[in-house]
Amino acid sequence: MQRRHLIAGGLAAATLPGFTFAQTLEKPKATIAVGGKNLLYYLPLTIAEQLGYFKAEGLDLTIVDFAGGSRALAAVVGGSADVVSGAFEHTVNMQFKGQPMRAFALQGLAPQIVLGVNPKTMANFKTVADLKGKKIGVTAPGSSTNVLVNFVLAKAGLKPSDVSIVGVGAGNGAVAAMRSGQIDAISNLDPVITLLMRSGDLKIVTDTRIVSEAEKVFGGPMPAGCLYAPQSFLDKNPNTAQAMANAIVRANKWIQAAGPTDIIKAVPESYLLGDRAVYIDAFMAAKGALSKDGTFPAKGADTAYKALASVDADLAKAKLDLNAVYTNSFAQKANAKYPKG
Repeated sequence: MQRRHLIAGGLAAATLPGFTFAQTLEKPKATIAVGGKNLLYYLPLTIAEQLGYFKAEGLDLTIVDFAGGSRALAAVVGGSADVVSGAFEHTVNMQFKGQPMRAFALQGLAPQIVLGVNPKTMANFKTVADLKGKKIGVTAPGSSTNVLVNFVLAKAGLKPSDVSIVGVGAGNGAVAAMRSGQIDAISNLDPVITLLMRSGDLKIVTDTRIVSEAEKVFGGPMPAGCLYAPQSFLDKNPNTAQAMANAIVRANKWIQAAGPTDIIKAVPESYLLGDRAVYIDAFMAAKGALSKDGTFPAKGADTAYKALASVDADLAKAKLDLNAVYTNSFAQKANAKYPKG
C-alpha cells in the first residue's frame, strides 16, 4: 500500500516544476514541528506550504504547530517530528547537551523579537532595571523569546530569577494577557507586537526586527528562524533535507519580491488576527529581517553562542564545535537550482 502511494506520489511530483527523478527522497512523508506558525518569523515556512513549494519537491509534509520553539524542539527530541522550524540558537544548546542538531536553511536574518513594557502596569518605566520583580510574557518558557529576555536582563545586571516568566503563546492569548494587565512586559513577535503597538498597549524597549539593532543588541549577526534537525536525520536523509531547503529558499525569494497584497492572499485568514492592516504593517516591519537566500552568516553561530553563554555559566565554559551547528551546503545548492526563486 505504501509502495503504491510512493510511486503514485513520485509520478505526480514529476509533473511539477523543479522536481527531478535524480534525487529520490528517502523520507517524502516527514513532520516539521514549529512554535507559533502564524508568526512572521516563520513566514517562509507558511509560504513554502501555501504556494506548493514543498509538494513541488515531492514532499508530503505534516506541519505541527506548538505554543513556542522549546516545545517544537521537544517534539523532535521525543521522536514525534523529524525537523524543527525554530530559532537557530537551539542548535548551540543542543550540542552542549550532547544531542547534535544542525541548521540547514535560514528563514530569518534577525530574531524579530520585540521586548516591550505594558504602559498600564509600568507607566513610570525608565530602564530595564525596572523590570525586577515583574511578570514578563514569552511565547513559551525556554524559547528564543525567553532567551532574549535573559540576555537583555543580563546586560542590565539582572538575573533570569529576578523576573517571573509567563508563557502566553504567539497569538490572541498574548495580546489579551497584555491588555488585561496579567503581564507587565512581553517578549514576542509580529503580528502580536504590531497589534499591541497600534492599540497603545506596548512601549518598545528592544526591537530586533531591525537588523542593525539586532546586531547592536547581540554584538554581531544573530540568525533566527531556520530549519534544523538532528545530525542523524541529515545523514540518513540528505535528499529530503535538500528538498526542504529548496522550498524554503524559493519562499525566501518570493517574499522579498512580494508586496503586502501578495502576502495577504497567500497566508491563511486566521494569521491576520482579525486585522489585515495590522498584518500588512507587521509584514513591512519584518520583511528586512527575513533571509533573502537561506544561507547562514559566517559569524552567526559565534554570536548565538556568546548570547547564550552570557546567561549560562556552564555553557560559557564549554568547548563547542560551532561549525557543526549549521551548514550552508543545502541552501547553496537550492540557490543554484532556483537562482530567481
